[in-house]
Amino acid sequence: MGAASAPAFAADAAPDPAGATPGAANEIVVTATRRSTTLQDAPINISAVSAEQLSKQRIDDVKALSAFTPGMTVVDTGPSSTGNIILRGISSSSTSASGSNYQNALGVYLGEVPLYLDFKLIDISRVEVLQGPQGTLYGLGTLSGAVRYMPNRPTTDRFSFDFHERAYGQSHSSSAGVNIDGAINIPIIKDHVALRSVVGYYDNPGFIDYDHLLKNPGVSNPQPVRGTTAAQGSFGTPADYAANFYSKRDVNYEHTFTTRNQLLVEVNPDIKSYLTYAHQETRTGGRQANGAGVLGTGNYEGPWRYLEPTTRISDLFSAEFNVNLGIAQLVATTAYTNQKIQDKEDNTDLLLDLDYGYEAFPAFSSYNTQTEYYRQFNQEVRLVSSHGGPFSWVVGGFYNNLRDYRNYREYTPGYANFIGVNRPDDLEYMSFVNTATKEKAVYGEGTFHITNAWQVTGGLRYFKYDAEAAGGTDTPLTSGGLARTPYPLVQFAASRIKSGATNASGTVWKANTSYKFSNQLLAYATYSTGYRTGNVNRVAPCVLPLSPGQNVCALPNELVYKPDKTRNAEIGIRASLFDKRLQFTLDAFHVDWNNIQVSTQTVNGAVGVTVNAKNAVSQGVEFSGQFKVTPRLQLAGTYSYVDAHLTQDASGIVVSGGVAYDVYKGDRLPGSAKNSGSAQLTYTFPLSQGRDIEANWATTYVGDIYSRIGLRGNGQDIPGYVTHRASVTYHAKTFDIGVYADNIFDKYAVTAISNDVSSYNQVRTGVVERYYAQGVLTPRRVGVDFHFHY
Repeated sequence: MGAASAPAFAADAAPDPAGATPGAANEIVVTATRRSTTLQDAPINISAVSAEQLSKQRIDDVKALSAFTPGMTVVDTGPSSTGNIILRGISSSSTSASGSNYQNALGVYLGEVPLYLDFKLIDISRVEVLQGPQGTLYGLGTLSGAVRYMPNRPTTDRFSFDFHERAYGQSHSSSAGVNIDGAINIPIIKDHVALRSVVGYYDNPGFIDYDHLLKNPGVSNPQPVRGTTAAQGSFGTPADYAANFYSKRDVNYEHTFTTRNQLLVEVNPDIKSYLTYAHQETRTGGRQANGAGVLGTGNYEGPWRYLEPTTRISDLFSAEFNVNLGIAQLVATTAYTNQKIQDKEDNTDLLLDLDYGYEAFPAFSSYNTQTEYYRQFNQEVRLVSSHGGPFSWVVGGFYNNLRDYRNYREYTPGYANFIGVNRPDDLEYMSFVNTATKEKAVYGEGTFHITNAWQVTGGLRYFKYDAEAAGGTDTPLTSGGLARTPYPLVQFAASRIKSGATNASGTVWKANTSYKFSNQLLAYATYSTGYRTGNVNRVAPCVLPLSPGQNVCALPNELVYKPDKTRNAEIGIRASLFDKRLQFTLDAFHVDWNNIQVSTQTVNGAVGVTVNAKNAVSQGVEFSGQFKVTPRLQLAGTYSYVDAHLTQDASGIVVSGGVAYDVYKGDRLPGSAKNSGSAQLTYTFPLSQGRDIEANWATTYVGDIYSRIGLRGNGQDIPGYVTHRASVTYHAKTFDIGVYADNIFDKYAVTAISNDVSSYNQVRTGVVERYYAQGVLTPRRVGVDFHFHY
């Protein structure tokens, strides 16, 4: 890139020129620096997955993306959650077989809009993954990096239509899966108005069976045979089963409807706007997990007493304006996102584990319901220089307002009557927590081209945030709670409602330089800092002094947590050698992580909260590349090594079974694989008239993962695993059709653990707990894939 050149603006990035050209990975156009450039010329660590790769490997969401992105770990926890995205090992939370719907260690963007919604990757030009802190150009807690889904834009020059259908059979499932999606581009007024609309429906069968669901909660006996040890307990005889239980197959199914609609209004080439509406609904009936064999259950069987449905409904409204001011391009984005999550879970084992004596009721069981709303409004305005010359710059301002509303209820069918309390609805515990986080920031970056080959970049961001929470709890079955909330009331006394607040401000910065030895070889070095906001824990505060009996709340030292920060130093090279037959990116990094935020539990009620520990480090290497062995045969691969561990001791961080455990310097951080990689072999056999047949084999490796910091507090080392996938596809001018198989050898693997082994096979007065859970990998799928393009 010449010193006097004016790169294209990110807002008007060109489409991926390499989208259908095998061997041109380093020529994918990316816009992570807020300007368009090829991946080969990008002076920062960034991975880009093209539309071709997304299609070839059937990557529908972020969970599938990590297999081909070095340094990224996303555990497969099924459709009930978005999933927990971890970059470069920056994670301190214990694993969970239920996944996560919220992540604040990195920024996730749909185009220019920050969000944390797992919109399906339909009609996506590319996915950009920025490894390492990105705090100067990106806000919203880019502590470890950012992930950007870049959708195709509407165009006014031509009509286009794309249709895709996938049908498959899945091992351990009783039904087939069908995915259908399509995209249409409609020029409405030539050169001025166009609409691009995307619609998709995913009917993915489940493979987890719930065979011990209670027929009549409060009457049916959840465990007909009790014993002093787990081995002596059972579900009883066939007659016992018929009297107490029923079964439901494939409960972890996924039914997802998604749509994204974008209207382009172009006054002239210098003034244009994009108006977007996106909507997605996902429904499932249970966890993608098993009970690790408790009470004789199998690998694809959940031992829980209730169906556990989850519904997630997400909406996005955004408006983006682009105005060419001559010396700079103005980009202004306003967005509102809303997500509603409703779920129900078997709550029996949580209450048993608290050891309040519930097991005295022979038919004791419990379930909880939760409704949560995430509402986010954000505004960003930036100027990107376009005046040419050796110096270029970006300046901007950012505002974000994130609100969370959570209502939670626990019910114990039949228990109120058993203990003689007038509470026919059996409402045992209730809480609400409302939080609000407002963040403001101003930022700028400047780049100076010392020569045509050598550039230096500096960036600075000032941020300020305020966070507050209000919440309440009550226990309507206990004497105090019953007095405050007599049936049929469901209310919170003023004395049971508390609030808290926290705030902070600061700066993060970046220094970067790169040198182009030639058009085929680039070296870069970066030092960057990142931050994550502190906040108020989403748990109702305790009312002190504590009332006798059951209390589920946060003590004063558990209410808030402080921000944490990262400092990242890295060097890397990009090469495109031997007439582009060999292309690769290689980097080494070292991240210092200070005042780390760690997930733990409250002393009262074992509710999840976040606290601050001391410091940690993450260091390693990342590689991605491809080699065109012959004009028809191509080999591609990725590898990452991540060593993430504590550098200081910290006391009482991990809680297990009501006991707080210390963690120590050198303890490995949980959640991410130390070693991971992938290898792909693609052979293309050309036919006449531009057609071909393409065969692809891909192998992915995920190394072992710690379930808790240093395996403290009964943590476990989750074994690594290898999976294979393959496809054979016929490509014609207007359509592709192929056959494929994922997880070819039907590999069974544990992906995550909920709770810990101290609760596995735990027996209380003859009742065997089912609190411990293992997330499991999606089994083999074999199917047909069809694409049509007009």
